Amino acid sequence: MAEAAHPNRAEALISKYFDIKSQLQLPGACASGWVCQYSPRFCSGYKPIVSLRLDSKLPDVGTTIFSVMSGLAAQHQALNLSQGYPDFDGPEALLDRVTHYMTHGFNQYPPMIGVDSLRHAVSDKVADLYGAQVDGDTEVTISAGATEALFCAIAAVVRPGDEVIVFDPAYDSYAPVVALQGGHTIHIPLSAPDFQIDWNQVAAKVSDKTRLIIINTPHNPTGAVCGEADIAALRELAQKHNFYILADEVYEHIVFDGQAHLSMCRYPDLYERSFVVSSFGKTYHVTGWKVGYCVAPPDLSAEFRRIHQFVNFTVNTPVQLGLADFLNTHPQHHRQLPDFYQRKRDYFLGQLQGSKFTWQPSAGTYFQLLDYSALSAAQDVELAKRWTEQLKLASIPVSVFYEDRSCAPKSLLRFCFAKDDATLARAGEILCSL
Repeated sequence: MAEAAHPNRAEALISKYFDIKSQLQLPGACASGWVCQYSPRFCSGYKPIVSLRLDSKLPDVGTTIFSVMSGLAAQHQALNLSQGYPDFDGPEALLDRVTHYMTHGFNQYPPMIGVDSLRHAVSDKVADLYGAQVDGDTEVTISAGATEALFCAIAAVVRPGDEVIVFDPAYDSYAPVVALQGGHTIHIPLSAPDFQIDWNQVAAKVSDKTRLIIINTPHNPTGAVCGEADIAALRELAQKHNFYILADEVYEHIVFDGQAHLSMCRYPDLYERSFVVSSFGKTYHVTGWKVGYCVAPPDLSAEFRRIHQFVNFTVNTPVQLGLADFLNTHPQHHRQLPDFYQRKRDYFLGQLQGSKFTWQPSAGTYFQLLDYSALSAAQDVELAKRWTEQLKLASIPVSVFYEDRSCAPKSLLRFCFAKDDATLARAGEILCSL
């Protein structure tokens, strides 16, 4: 008896050759009655027998606000002061060193933990700035940007049922990573205008379930900076409770008005329980390179590396080698960075004199919050999108970084001032026209 015509003759021949119809039970059938090995891809008559439903591990997570606002800025050809990256290039000497290594055969896999010269350049910098002697072999790991380092640090220590304390407005990568480990994020809101940590609230939230506290200083998105009183309060808590610390210090070199960055590396009793994460991209104006690092004691670094090797394994070779050379030969770059960005902050705020905005000058990072309450009663997300479309100026609404929006300031937008002066001047013109 002739077999039913198959909608795809090539597949029919393959199926017949391997006698698939009689020998295999596969998850699909075509209209002709054939059971097809290749039908999901090639057979127009394919109909699934089994319907798969993917239950998201992060059902409440959408597209990050940074992508949303940068996408709107591109769509409407707006000045993009939303996402945190410069509109100027990195140092020419750094670009030259990376180019040198790219064109001289240094393009294969480097060591999983990072190239030797860069790891030891980082340990030398930590010793110079913070007085801490860290071993470049056992305590420094190069990562694919700070975001990967944050992921690996959280994954290394958080277990199902553990609690992780974060401070809202919190950078939006923390909570999803905690959730992926089966942990629970405990959000403590910070209040405008200074966004300082209320350590009495922290003490009330710390429990036997507290596995990790994430400290972000200088703080994104607010620009707040931890002081000695914060360190003293954290040390007191650490003496009473058994938790780890994740220190997100990607803006470590961007602190203003003569303040010092108080890295966890400065304090041996805090460092022994800390993952300290930083970013070459932020420091050298090359955010697209996505290279960061984590400094942690040997036992924590070992666990960090167990995760890192199966997430990204390693980071591209010529960029690492170029960064090592530049860090060793141009330490003045990171030493002068506070003055460089303070001048940009002051220039941007100078362009806003006479406007209806109010502000507290940013203490760190390259972000400035502006209060628009004298201009509009609109919700910040709505207004940020409207101004991007109508005024051609993109910013970031602060409320999206709060778990409980009722605790968020109602009228704050974040603007990135890591831009050339012409961009900042044009942004000032737009904002002063309101």
